[in-house]
Amino acid sequence: MSDEIEVVGTYSDTEEHESLTDQNSLVSQNGSLVDEIDAATKRKKHWRNLLSFWLLGLTNNFAYVVMLSAAHDILSQDFNGGGGGGGGGDAGGGNGSVTPGNDTNTTNPRDCNTISTGAVLLADIIPSLLMKLWAPFIFLHIHGRVSLVVVLGTCSFLLVGLATSRIMAIFGVICAAAGAGLGEVSFLSYSANYHENVVSTWSSGTGAAGVFGAVTFAVLTSAGLTPRTSVLIMLVVPLIMSVSFWVILTHPVRTKCCSPCMKYGSISEEEEESMLPSSRPSPPLTFSQKMNLLPSLMKYMIPVFMVYLAEYVINQGLLELVYFPEDRAWLDHHEQYRWYQVIYQVGVMVSRSSVNFVHINHIWKTSVLQWINVVLFLTCAIYWWIKNIWLVFFLIFWEGLLGGAAYVNTFYRVSQEISEPHKEYAMGVTTLADSFGITVAGLIAIPIHNAICSLPVK
Repeated sequence: MSDEIEVVGTYSDTEEHESLTDQNSLVSQNGSLVDEIDAATKRKKHWRNLLSFWLLGLTNNFAYVVMLSAAHDILSQDFNGGGGGGGGGDAGGGNGSVTPGNDTNTTNPRDCNTISTGAVLLADIIPSLLMKLWAPFIFLHIHGRVSLVVVLGTCSFLLVGLATSRIMAIFGVICAAAGAGLGEVSFLSYSANYHENVVSTWSSGTGAAGVFGAVTFAVLTSAGLTPRTSVLIMLVVPLIMSVSFWVILTHPVRTKCCSPCMKYGSISEEEEESMLPSSRPSPPLTFSQKMNLLPSLMKYMIPVFMVYLAEYVINQGLLELVYFPEDRAWLDHHEQYRWYQVIYQVGVMVSRSSVNFVHINHIWKTSVLQWINVVLFLTCAIYWWIKNIWLVFFLIFWEGLLGGAAYVNTFYRVSQEISEPHKEYAMGVTTLADSFGITVAGLIAIPIHNAICSLPVK
């Protein structure tokens, strides 16, 4: 009898062990399922962030690019003519030709505007520079900054599209510049809270902005729409920015600061994907700490300054003077300038999207090559020694490649080499380099333009 009881007891122990094993297996399976769901959620958020930063780069630079692409049209508009306050009043009724009475030099065979497109460049960059100077040192909540960027972008399209005077149009350009400058420094600083790959998607988006902006303007005007109407259609761009930032992007939890600031928890790659803030965020840098950090950032900023100085001397001082008479090209002067901008922006987009494949550690090499381009375009503008428009297209594409490569590799290096407590500030302040370069280029472009326009055709 005792043996029978003992057997039954043994059986019960075995059954209980098997039951526990089954339960553990079920828990393990459930745990694996939860892990898989968490991993899928993290991947989804990660890709949402990458997409959002690409769209933010696209929409942030869109208005800025359109204003530069429209520079030749803005300066040659007849604000006092029949199209003056409505959707007309474009340069030549929408086909890009120049009508008498505009501020275009019709007596000089070089077909110069009396005001260089460098004037539009200055209106398009000085407000951006001021925003970049102000933003890294004055704290403002990121949502407030983005709201201001959206408002400025909307105002820029409305003012240029509805302009009844050149002053009103230039003020619209200023709004576009201020919005782009504030957006660039804010979004790049904010990227410090995410995986480093958002820097490359942001840069790719800014490159795409050049292509989409220039192509959209060139295609719409070539299709018969006036420059004014084309600009007004682009009011959809600020709306896309709003959706990208407030709907698509997943935001980290804001840590407590003693004053309004942009400081969020610094997060690792794994935490970024799950959007968990760091348990011990770095305290905000003081003004003196920021100033002391500046000298160490010069190795990133000076090469970018030199590249952009050369690049925009070409774009806004020389390109409008390098054109082909209609008997040697299928485009008129206005259309040639627009498509120059398109080709340049294609080069920028290609190189800004290449950082995950090609790394350039010595940015100074791009500045040397870009200054060689300055010499080529300067001599061409004076002597017209290039007889084939396709060669000009190639040189412009090469110029865009160099500029985009300098930009994206610089910010990629900053994201890799600067320590976490300083990264957010470093990303923001480094944006000053290209703006300083563009500003100086605008000041140089105007006298270069005027000097060349005063020369006889060789």
